[in-house]
Amino acid sequence: MRISVGQKLALGAASTVMALAFSNLTQAETPSWCGPKKASIALLDGYGGNSWRQVTTASGKQEALKCPSITSYEYADGQGDTQKSISDIKAMAAKGIDALVVFPDAGQAMLPAITSVYKSGKVIVPYRVSAGGKAGVNYTQFVGDDFKTDGRNWGEWIKSILPKGGNLLFLSGPAGNSQGLDELEGLKSVLGPEYKFINPEPFDVTNWDPALTQKVLTAEIAKNDKIDVIVSDFGPSLVGALPLFEKSGRSIPALATSDGNSLGCFWTDHQKNNPDFKLFTVSTENDNARLAVQWAVAEATGGKPPEETTFKGPVFENSVTGKPNPVKCRADLPGQIYLSAELSAEEQTKAINTK
Repeated sequence: MRISVGQKLALGAASTVMALAFSNLTQAETPSWCGPKKASIALLDGYGGNSWRQVTTASGKQEALKCPSITSYEYADGQGDTQKSISDIKAMAAKGIDALVVFPDAGQAMLPAITSVYKSGKVIVPYRVSAGGKAGVNYTQFVGDDFKTDGRNWGEWIKSILPKGGNLLFLSGPAGNSQGLDELEGLKSVLGPEYKFINPEPFDVTNWDPALTQKVLTAEIAKNDKIDVIVSDFGPSLVGALPLFEKSGRSIPALATSDGNSLGCFWTDHQKNNPDFKLFTVSTENDNARLAVQWAVAEATGGKPPEETTFKGPVFENSVTGKPNPVKCRADLPGQIYLSAELSAEEQTKAINTK
């Protein structure tokens, strides 16, 4: 999905957006984070070219529309280009958007633009990936995710299935992104030296792009005869390359990753013929955007800010114990949805099918 600055998301014009917002609110109370002051809001991605971003954007939009004070919701896709992402932020602010929610994929390279917009008087909330800086100095509030806990959860599960150690391959997003670094810190806090990371330090760079992930993983499979566990913070992107293990006469290894319908269905279809193919997922955490939107709306409309500044995603699936859930698969729906998300599976399907 490639959406330029100024374009509306799936529901089009602001008048339609507001009509839906008020319709929804007839059945629900206005949340405490929604104040009386009218405001516009935009969500800006550093890279919007996968279904996770589409579902996350739709989740953020759904959250914003709970507030009748929001007059419009806009979106921009940086398309993996740091300079475009910076330009998108500046352009949204220049056109008068009151509150900006930013996924700063490029990390600290985004901080000068974020700081400039904040000092101009706008509400700006970076989330999920840190751009550095401080709340109240460089931006309104940073809404993080507890990635270190994700790493610890993966690490504890890896110890449970490989108590004597093994070879680990860790894949994350853009080079230097704080999510991957925090996850790695969590992993290493529970794994000893008997667990060897065979990827380039600190992780294989994938930009969370399925095509690049497949290229990177294909190269690693060819290079390494022994991979005991693949750790990835975007599980569905692994699916395209995993059959290469079978083609080379090897079992697909254990995966410690994040959930996705395509991954759950792939495991369901392949686990019987792959004795090492165990699966453990944490929530893919699309709903991190909801907390960021709540903060931005609260600050822009005069509502009550949330108490939390960090989203805490749960463990979702465990093929070994079945707790808290066995592996889930909705074969009747697209693979590109995330069953751990608050947005319904049917609404997610609409979001990813919107061009």
